[in-house]
Amino acid sequence: MVRPEGSGPGGDPVLLVAHGSRDPRAADATRALARAVSAARPGTRVLASWLDHTEPGPTEALRGLAAAGHPRAVLVPLLLTAAYHRRVDIPAAVAAARDSGPAMAVRVTDVLGPADAGVDPALLAGLRRRLAEAEPGRFDAVVLAAAGTRDAGARGSVGRVAEALGVALHTPTRIAYASAAPPGVGAAVARLRARGARRVAVAAYFLAPGLFHDAVAAAARDAGAVAVAAPLTDAPELVDLVLRRVDADARAAGGQQNAPAG
Repeated sequence: MVRPEGSGPGGDPVLLVAHGSRDPRAADATRALARAVSAARPGTRVLASWLDHTEPGPTEALRGLAAAGHPRAVLVPLLLTAAYHRRVDIPAAVAAARDSGPAMAVRVTDVLGPADAGVDPALLAGLRRRLAEAEPGRFDAVVLAAAGTRDAGARGSVGRVAEALGVALHTPTRIAYASAAPPGVGAAVARLRARGARRVAVAAYFLAPGLFHDAVAAAARDAGAVAVAAPLTDAPELVDLVLRRVDADARAAGGQQNAPAG
């Protein structure tokens, strides 16, 4: 992938910010993604951080980068919807770094889910890869299982992904959630089977393994799903999507950065 103009030999350091989980598998997946992004962009420093449960947090990571002499950094929210964490937690973390650390400009990219009406092809390709790995062949129907949110706008973005995935697969696709909103994945699978679908697969709209994905997999199997995809983790398409966010945001910024942190 071509580096943005003016980014230097390896570009500004990239800080990946994940939600965080008590399940250590989630942090391992984020670290694996950071390594894969670094390998795809030689010379660029790529770090992982978490909003909760795992250290370092984004504020600490940004302070560390500033203390190491980096004048700029790019922060990529490893989030699939632009809900509370993107609107509130991440800006607060950047502001805390600005108020208490050496001066550094921080550019925050869009989340990995739909930033507008469109769905990035790399996201769809990653979902399709994981489905094919779980069970090669065609399905009668697909359920896109997400973590869940009470934010109507975020649920709308999940709906756009489900619609785009259905078009790409030429297969009826429905939405289900692990929490916070109906329907649950078991109910969604059962409903499709009651309507005649015999090969129902579940696409996992998750970035990392954890309790939510475990619960989705168990409920889907109990309801008769023939396949449950693994989370995206460090799929090559997810690596490409992270770099798309970094590069697209750099072009849109036109070289301008947010106010310096400090």
